[in-house]
Amino acid sequence: MRLNRLTDYAVVMLAHIGRPGRESGPEAGGRRVVTAAEMAADSGVPLPTVAKLMKLLAQAGILASQRGALGGYRLARAPERITMAEIIAALEGPIALTACVDGREGDCEVESLCPMRGNWDKVNRAVRQALDAVTLADMSLEPQRFPPVAAAAAARPVAQAS
Repeated sequence: MRLNRLTDYAVVMLAHIGRPGRESGPEAGGRRVVTAAEMAADSGVPLPTVAKLMKLLAQAGILASQRGALGGYRLARAPERITMAEIIAALEGPIALTACVDGREGDCEVESLCPMRGNWDKVNRAVRQALDAVTLADMSLEPQRFPPVAAAAAARPVAQAS
């Protein structure tokens, strides 16, 4: 599984917005509000790309947009409540390592003869659980402070894969 560059950029941008110490006033729910232009300047990602990503993340309910003179985008929820699985799915679609676990029928020519589907389901669930166990708050930490995945997974209930 390899994430595309836009997903990588989005995680960097979201972690930047969600980093502790970047909160704003009550009108933004205590969460930092940034414009696409500010994010482009801070991240080095071209403005059209930032604008596209922020729009997609807002449509997915990860960011909330705020209009007006103090407008921009902010996290829709606390960073501890936004998972890597949610971010990846918002930008890349459902997390599915093979065609037989992506939920679409008819993508595999040997589906009726193949004994691997159940095994791939297990692998896909494990990957999904690992991504559900890592939050945006975790990604916002300095690398040496990042909690081990096993500890993070044990500390949080894991949503069932759909």
